[in-house]
Formats: sequence, C-alpha cells, structure tokens
Amino acid sequence: MSNKQTYWFPAKRYGWGWGLPSSWQGRVVLAGFIGLLGVGFLIFPPSKDLGPLLAYVALLTSLLIAICWLKGEPPRWRWGGGESV
Repeated sequence: MSNKQTYWFPAKRYGWGWGLPSSWQGRVVLAGFIGLLGVGFLIFPPSKDLGPLLAYVALLTSLLIAICWLKGEPPRWRWGGGESV
C-alpha cells in the first residue's frame, strides 16, 4: 500500500488557491456545496429577505474553504511555470 498523499483539491496552476477536484471525495464535497446552495435559495428566497441568505452562503463557503485547506494541496502563489520556488 502506498503512503503517497492524494489531494482532493489540487492547487491552481496560476494564482493562489485550489482548482477543480481531482478525486471522487472532492467531487462529492463540491456537489454537496452546490446542492446546499440551491436548497438555501429555496429556504431563504432573496426577494423576501437577503440577510439570512447571505449568512447561509457565507457559512457554506467557509466550510468549503476549510475542507479545501485540510484536504487540498497547500496553497501558495503560482505563476504557471515549473515547481521551482
């Protein structure tokens, strides 16, 4: 069995942060995020009151960033070149 760590979210080639998921676990997390966003728009209609919807979206986004931070490649600024720092 290999000890090589597999990242759910690889780093972007340019800029800072993560790209699209590279494993099934990452895809499940991203699909869950998108699904819960849709449910949030049904529970908190923006035409009624915008505040609860914005709080809900902020909470979901914070959870997604936390999961990316824990299960993704360590973030750093990338210029698209080789792996030299």
